[in-house]
Amino acid sequence: MAKLDIFNREWIDVVFTGRNQAYGAYQLRKNNAKTTNRALLFGSIVFILGMSSPLIAKYIKGMAPDEDSNNIIQTEVVLTPPPPVDEAAPPPPPAAEPPKPRVDQVRFPPPVVVPAEKVRDEEPPTVEELKVADPGQKTIAGDPNADIRIDEPVGEAPPTKAAVVEDNAVYDFSSIEQMPDFPGGMPKFYAYVGKNYTYPAAAREQGVSGRLIMSFVVEKDGSLTDIKVLRDLGMGTGDEAIRLLKKAPKWKPGIQNGRPVRVQYTLPIMLNLEGQ
Repeated sequence: MAKLDIFNREWIDVVFTGRNQAYGAYQLRKNNAKTTNRALLFGSIVFILGMSSPLIAKYIKGMAPDEDSNNIIQTEVVLTPPPPVDEAAPPPPPAAEPPKPRVDQVRFPPPVVVPAEKVRDEEPPTVEELKVADPGQKTIAGDPNADIRIDEPVGEAPPTKAAVVEDNAVYDFSSIEQMPDFPGGMPKFYAYVGKNYTYPAAAREQGVSGRLIMSFVVEKDGSLTDIKVLRDLGMGTGDEAIRLLKKAPKWKPGIQNGRPVRVQYTLPIMLNLEGQ
């Protein structure tokens, strides 16, 4: 019984002996192997086509001409000729010598391939010299105060000073750290005005009194520049105030970030004939 093959087609004939073999069940069992193989073949083909359809579609799309390729705009580019070389112009200045190194530098001769008859014996620096100096292209005395330079050329130029950015901006007196001031304070300034202001004769005759509004810039050295009259009483009162401020002693300049700066200042001056 172990060697019996129940899938053998002869068993189908035994089972359907004396029965209607034209019945569908007999035909189905008889053609089962052929039908199964055919179904597997067709199913495999459909599966492969389904999985490879994106690649096929991409390949077909790549073969089709691109519609945008016909809309390429061709522009002719005309290159301008280079400017002529002025042979009479002076050559550019030579490059500046790099600053000195921080540590002494001793010349280390580079290896050069030359014929034997042109060989010149040049002793390299000793170990003792290299303990206190760095090897380089030439012997240079170091500067202990120089900046440390890593992977940068060094030379014999004097050390460069740090660049100082000049601040010439005019600051508003309300946003300054330390406002400018007259030596001795503003009472001293108004005392100076009362003593040195010359009342114009026309203003005195007309009885002109009131408040002048003056504007000026206190420079870094304390001098007053850009003097203007913002509110004038007329009759020469403003011109006299300008003359007075031009001859005024120097102020203490305004301070911003620890440095003197230019400050825009507005100052009222009261004129009163009763005090004359």
